[in-house]
Amino acid sequence: MALNIPRQTQSRAAMAVGQIDEGLRAHMLRVYNYMTVALALTGIVAYLVASTPLADVIFGSGLAIVVMLAPIGVVLFLSARIHKMSFASTQTAFWVFAVLMGLSLASVFLAYTQTSIARVFFITAATFASMSVYGYTTKRDLTGLGSFLFMGLIGIILASVVNIFIGSAVMQFAISVIGVLVFVGLTAYDTQKIKEMYYEGDGTEVAGKKAIMGALRLYLDFINLFLMLLHLFGIARE
Repeated sequence: MALNIPRQTQSRAAMAVGQIDEGLRAHMLRVYNYMTVALALTGIVAYLVASTPLADVIFGSGLAIVVMLAPIGVVLFLSARIHKMSFASTQTAFWVFAVLMGLSLASVFLAYTQTSIARVFFITAATFASMSVYGYTTKRDLTGLGSFLFMGLIGIILASVVNIFIGSAVMQFAISVIGVLVFVGLTAYDTQKIKEMYYEGDGTEVAGKKAIMGALRLYLDFINLFLMLLHLFGIARE
């Protein structure tokens, strides 16, 4: 037996769905905007540092270790303190992180040709965009995939640490190939999780902090995917 649902009720339901969709689109656009600006800031800082004597000061001394570890410290700080921080403080920490990543990634411009960096960047952007769109639109639950990808990420980190001492080109190639697969998957997984976090609601300030943390997750996926592809396709400076 068919149910006779009043047209007024159907119209209100349709309006509610439309408002949610518009809100979600606005939230995701906010996330992508934060991520894009952070990537631009990182790239500008990295290029400027690599083009000045500051690069020799940093990477020719113990400052290199500090510069490499500083962004990790900011990520850990944000993860631990995000619930107690104001939106303005969270935003500031995010921009500081982007600048510190720029200092760290200045080494990329010292190690690879600018042409190969640009080529790999566009490959990364196309791959990232495709997988993020998939994560946003797919009806498949990617939660199970996330656990598998996290284990792969831990494996990559451990193998990378070991290879610092071994210096094996074969191991680096394997790490890069597996890393590409892991971060391609994480891009889709994280996009879906950011979408799900939006539906949980909360106030305006919390929504703003969620957008920043979502941007941070996608930023890290992009940067790591870029570095893995650069190891595979980048052309070293002579």
